[in-house]
Amino acid sequence: MVEAPIRPINFSAARRAMVDSQLRTSGVTAEWAVGRMGSVPREDFVPASAKGVAYVDRAIPLGEGKFLAAPLFHGMMLQEAAPKSTDVAVVVDGGSGYLAQLLKPLVASLRVLTPEEALASPRGGKKADLLLVDGAIEHVPASLAKRLADNGRLVTGLAANGVTRLATGRKAGNDIALLPLAEIGIPRLSQFDAPKSWSF
Repeated sequence: MVEAPIRPINFSAARRAMVDSQLRTSGVTAEWAVGRMGSVPREDFVPASAKGVAYVDRAIPLGEGKFLAAPLFHGMMLQEAAPKSTDVAVVVDGGSGYLAQLLKPLVASLRVLTPEEALASPRGGKKADLLLVDGAIEHVPASLAKRLADNGRLVTGLAANGVTRLATGRKAGNDIALLPLAEIGIPRLSQFDAPKSWSF
């Protein structure tokens, strides 16, 4: 019995299909956003064993608690963030580096932080106009809020009662009030779990 040759995956076609069947049908239609999603190769941000599923509509575990979130989350996040060419931006990375690559050419400067770095108190430097968190968090700790300039924008996943949603907010004073938007599956960043309170 002769085995059929294995055909290489056409990643360009997979990206086009992702844009047309996952993004545009779910409201991600800004041409600059779908342009970035259609040009950055997701397969470069996963292990070799996962390249064949790089464009499926779900998150891909990368090991050690890291992940590449589903394409729709990144597309919705990018469109909601509406980055400006003058923005000083910060990305709290979920472990893949993909979101930072999407955002980099759209802003004036970009700093990438691990969740652990984002939880540490900032040590000066220019505050961010735009902060994106590549995952779902239960709350916005003070150390994260301090990284945003007044009226700075935050776009993140928000986890509450077992449900994750895309959420956005602006900084006013020391506070950031988050507005939950679309319900969507988003990997949770456990480093940002809310402190557990005692109950009797």
